[in-house]
Amino acid sequence: MVQVGAGASRPTRGPREDGRVDDVATAVGRWWGQVWARLQPDAVGDVGAVVLLVLGAVAAVALVPPVWRQARVLVTVVHELGHAVVGVLCGRRFTGLVLRGDMSGHAVTVGPARGAGRVLSTWAGYPAPAVVGALSVQAAAAGWAPPVLGVTAVMLLGAVVRVRSWYTSAVMVALTAVTAALWWWGPATLQAAVVLGMGVFLVVGAWRHLGAVLSRPSPGSDPAVLGQLTWLPRPVWLLSFAVVLAAATWWALGPVRALAGWA
Repeated sequence: MVQVGAGASRPTRGPREDGRVDDVATAVGRWWGQVWARLQPDAVGDVGAVVLLVLGAVAAVALVPPVWRQARVLVTVVHELGHAVVGVLCGRRFTGLVLRGDMSGHAVTVGPARGAGRVLSTWAGYPAPAVVGALSVQAAAAGWAPPVLGVTAVMLLGAVVRVRSWYTSAVMVALTAVTAALWWWGPATLQAAVVLGMGVFLVVGAWRHLGAVLSRPSPGSDPAVLGQLTWLPRPVWLLSFAVVLAAATWWALGPVRALAGWA
């Protein structure tokens, strides 16, 4: 321990140290200014032709079987993160995320085995892609694509630390990198087109996922588990999914029609 006695002078920083501190503060301030600027909404111009191209691309991805088999992992990611986010909001702990090569997956949340939190987190998976998709469409139409991309990149980065397999890690790191790059460097028109296209794709994908669970019932599926957790049978939970998907689809149609010039 060094004591400073009477009459002793305290060490002072020299001009070089002061200059370094100022440089760091300036760099941090400049970087934060760039982050803040990239989180601001941007006006949407005349994008009718772009919207038509986006809708055509989404139709090709969602309706061509080989392409859909690869792209549907994006719907699975939102489905599983829907479980995780609602679980955390209900007081559960999100501890793991697994995606599989067949595009299925599961999110691990820790908490009571029964109760409202377990029911809500289990229910949230199938509606999540449609709800997120409709919100994305609305955001893109209102010029909010930049902040949506920024927030999405942060959420994906937070999920990366919960992955439990190499495949999951590869998918999540790739999604995070692409989203962050588009947010930081992408032009406004491209950002709006991607957010709009992803929103429409998630809405369509939500219906395809619901169709899959309807045609191939499994005792381990979300509606079956909900039937075990509550006194409501599986068909009631499937109907609740369909109602939310229909509402989200209707909500997303308005901006799409307006941007495409069909309104």
